[in-house]
Amino acid sequence: MDFIKHQIEKIKPHFEKGGKWEKHYYSFEALETFLFAPATTNGIKGSQIRDAIDLKRLMMTVIISMVPCLLFGIWNVGHQHFLAIGQAGATLGEKFWVGAIQVLPVVVVSYGVGLGIEFVFATFRRHPVNEGFLVTGMLIPLVMPPDIPLWQVAVATVFAVIIGKEAFGGTGMNVVNIALTARAFLYFAYPTDISGDVWTYIGDGQAVAGFSGATPLSLAGDAATTGTNVVQSFNSFGAGWNEGVFTLSNLFMGIRPGSIGETSTLMCLIGAAILIATGAGSWKIIFSVFGGAYAMGLFLNLVGGNAYVEMPAHYHLVIGGLAFGAVFMATDPVTASQTETGKWVYGLLIGMFTVLIRVFNPAYPEGIMLAILLMNVFAPLIDYFVVSANKKRRLQRATV
Repeated sequence: MDFIKHQIEKIKPHFEKGGKWEKHYYSFEALETFLFAPATTNGIKGSQIRDAIDLKRLMMTVIISMVPCLLFGIWNVGHQHFLAIGQAGATLGEKFWVGAIQVLPVVVVSYGVGLGIEFVFATFRRHPVNEGFLVTGMLIPLVMPPDIPLWQVAVATVFAVIIGKEAFGGTGMNVVNIALTARAFLYFAYPTDISGDVWTYIGDGQAVAGFSGATPLSLAGDAATTGTNVVQSFNSFGAGWNEGVFTLSNLFMGIRPGSIGETSTLMCLIGAAILIATGAGSWKIIFSVFGGAYAMGLFLNLVGGNAYVEMPAHYHLVIGGLAFGAVFMATDPVTASQTETGKWVYGLLIGMFTVLIRVFNPAYPEGIMLAILLMNVFAPLIDYFVVSANKKRRLQRATV
């Protein structure tokens, strides 16, 4: 590391004011501060508190919390591949290899395109490269199906970064979550590639007889129209080629078709533990999203109406991407509510709307995406009412 630092210090004058590469200073500065803690101060005399963490380190903490979902997703993609061709007994290494070949290009395209745009805007606007895309660049691949065309990932990333963030002023100024903006763009622009049976057979050859890439959400939607019991549909699915793929325990573990990083509730909870322990994520939002979804599920069970409505409430917590959205999307500090009371309201509404969209709008089987985007827009309004109510209470207690 000392050698790398010495080389960076050696070429640094060329990027500083008056150097031949002056206009690329902020691109150089982004690399330097990514590798080493910045030595700059604010120039104010007197006592100061030096914190060991900055925005880049905070973003890295969030990325570390997503690593369990990424690694499990890579393995699961390989597992589903060998399952499709009737070779479920493949070794762990073989599954990881096949999964990595399919998943890592999506990650590379996301980071390459997104960071490329960030560097271009930083160069032309003459401002430091923002660190926000370090997290967004990982979130985008994790919410994509593994067989998504790479060019669609690139187009969605361009749209999300330029329209969803740069148009509003850059990192910290966006109104809605950037990764969900990318997914929403693909959902409406290329719905056949990202919705419904999102997991299809990957690779050459033919899938085994009876293989289906259906997801729990699509099965639940079909059960609502056919009148069959949802839990029975889950338990009987995969007969002959993967018995028990949609049992409750397997849904919790995530060994099933779905988007790359969203299938395992267990991995999401491990990520949540890291975020909460480090203070990088709000436990209030995470708990309230799960609570809101469960409460709405219980309410719909009481109301009844069709098989999907009558599905046990706890199944809503382990199907689709609710866990991933609750942990990594809803907790986005830029687009979420900022007040402590507002975080509870914000999370509860996300959970409730997720279940409502799932059950009553079959055109949008994954309700968590639209629920979070909707509440991103209303988060400032929630905070406004919370602050206003607090001011009124304080004025009533004040003595003149």
